Amino acid sequence: MAKQRTIKESFSLSGKGLHTGLNLMVEFCPAPENYGYKIQRVDVEGMPIIEALAENVTETQRGTVLSNGSERVSTVEHGLSALYALGIDNCHIKVNGPEFPILEGSAKLYIESIERVGIVEQEAEKDYIVITEPVEYIDEKSGSTLKIVPADEFAVSVIVSFDSSSISNQHAELLHMEEFPTEIAPCRTFVFVRDIEPLLAAGLIKGGDLDNSIVLYEREMPQDRYDRLADAMNIPRMDATKLGYINHRPLVWDNEPARHKLLDVIGDMSLVGKPIKGHIEAYRPGHRVNNQFARLLRKLKE
Repeated sequence: MAKQRTIKESFSLSGKGLHTGLNLMVEFCPAPENYGYKIQRVDVEGMPIIEALAENVTETQRGTVLSNGSERVSTVEHGLSALYALGIDNCHIKVNGPEFPILEGSAKLYIESIERVGIVEQEAEKDYIVITEPVEYIDEKSGSTLKIVPADEFAVSVIVSFDSSSISNQHAELLHMEEFPTEIAPCRTFVFVRDIEPLLAAGLIKGGDLDNSIVLYEREMPQDRYDRLADAMNIPRMDATKLGYINHRPLVWDNEPARHKLLDVIGDMSLVGKPIKGHIEAYRPGHRVNNQFARLLRKLKE
C-alpha cells in the first residue's frame, strides 16, 4: 500500500496578488499524517485556519475562494495543484493576506520549490477514493460536463471551447502525474481583453499584468477604449488594430490555455481531500463546475 507524504522542509514564495494587487507571502510547511491541506491566515487576529475542502469554497468567479465563514483566501488552485499532482497528502500553508500570490500565473514555482526541499514518506497509508463505475456531472447552465471513469491511477483529460478564433477548441491530457512538472505546471492563466473591463469593474485583477497571464485580444475596439484598459492595467499602450496574443513571453505550447485549465482541474480536485484513482474527462471545465464535481466525489467517501 502507498504511504502518505508531506514536504521535507518549509518553503515560502512572495509576490503580488492577482486580484488584490497586495504584496503577499505564502509558506508551505510539513504536516502530520491524516492532516490534509489547511490554510492559515497569519495576518488576521487569532490566525484562523481554513480547511481546503470542496464544501468550504464560497466563490468561483475568477479563481477558487475558500472560507471558514469569517475569513477567506483566494487563488489557491495553482499551489494546491502542485501538491496534489506530486502526491503530497499533508501540508500546512500560511498566507499573510486574502489570496496566494499569483507569481507567474502557473504552478511552476511551487513545483520547483517542492522539488528543492524534497518530499518525505510517512507511516500512514494513503486513503484513496477508488472509482469503480463512471460518475458524471452535467451543468445545464454552462454546457459543461465532468465525468470520471475507473483507472489504475489519477489522470485528467480536458477539452475547452470558447467563442474565440484562437482557442475555439483545444484539448489537453495528463495520463501520468509524474509528467505534471514539465507538461502542465509551467502553463499560465489566461484572459480575454473583452473580459478585462468587467473584471476591473468588479474590483478584480488589480495585480494582473503581461508577466503572469496570457492575454488574448481578438475583437478590435476603439483606440481610446484600448488605451484606457492599458492604463488601468499599468501596461504600455498598443495599436488597437493588431489582434492576437499580448504577452511578454511567448506561449510555452500552442494549447497552453487548455493545459492551464487542466492544471486548474487538478487544483480544484485537491479539495476532494483524498487521492483519487480514476480518469477525469472534463468538457468546458471551470472553477464553479469543478467545485460541484469535487463535492459530488466527496460524497463517495461518506
